This record gives sequence, C-alpha cells and structure tokens, in this order.
Amino acid sequence: MPMRYFAIVLLSVGMCMSARANNHILYECVDQEGNKQFTNIVPPGKHGCKVLNVGPVNSVPAGASGSSAAKSQSKATASPANFPRVDPQTQQQRDGQRRRILEQELSQEQQLLDQAKKALAEQESIRLGGERNYQRVLDRLEPYQQKVKVHEDNVANLRRELSNMR
Repeated sequence: MPMRYFAIVLLSVGMCMSARANNHILYECVDQEGNKQFTNIVPPGKHGCKVLNVGPVNSVPAGASGSSAAKSQSKATASPANFPRVDPQTQQQRDGQRRRILEQELSQEQQLLDQAKKALAEQESIRLGGERNYQRVLDRLEPYQQKVKVHEDNVANLRRELSNMR
C-alpha cells in the first residue's frame, strides 16, 4: 500500500516537472497565407509548426531587485573624475545671467501677449457685411485666437522656468 502512494506522488511530481518544462517551449506556426502565429500550445491539425528554443523567461523587472545590474547602472550615471567643474562663483554668475535673460524674454512675451489680445479684441468688435454666416466670423478670428494662445503658453512656460531656478 505505501508503495502505491509513493508511485502516485512520484507520477504527479513527474507530470508537474514535465508541465513546467513545457512552459519554455514555443511553437511558430505558419498558415497557408503565410501568417505567423507564436504559441506555447500546438494547435490541433496544425502541421506547419516548428519548435523555437527560447529558454527560460525572466518576468522580474530590471529595477525591482537589488541586482548588481541595477547597481552598476547607478554607477554609470555618476560623472567621470575628469569631468570639468565650475566654481560656485562662476555658476552663480551664469545663473544670474540666465535669470536676467529669462526675465527679459518674459517681459517681451508679455508685451506681445498684450498686443495679441488687443488685436483680437479689435477684430471681435468688427462685424463685416459679408459675414452673415457666423462661421466666417469664427474663421476670421481663429488666427488671432491662436496667436493669443501661443503667447499665453510662452508666458506660462517662461514663468515655470523661472520658478524652477535655484
């Protein structure tokens, strides 16, 4: 009796090992029209299938474990020893110059935005005789609205850039 249980356990372990080993086998099947299908189960009646040997597949993301590959990537991002350095005073001068340039661009862009809004307001107040269809009015105003939008986006981006400075 105990031998019988041993045989059943051995047989079930063998089936599990066989099933696990088959997880690494992929088949490439080609139909009559030349379409390829990749599967781990041979479809019945498919004679154009061949076995692909792909080996075990790693399903763990690269950065998830404390592997040496992840650690070597962090070392690769460090700057090399002979990388040129700038002294703090020079960097402050550069940052100040950059801030002045961004502030100049912001004031110019603000002026352009004000001009674009003024031009849009003027165009909105005008009603031409040939524009009985309101779509023609919208078509005429669209370039002015786009110009305002571009300048608003530029002002917002310059303000964000200035707020990100140290």
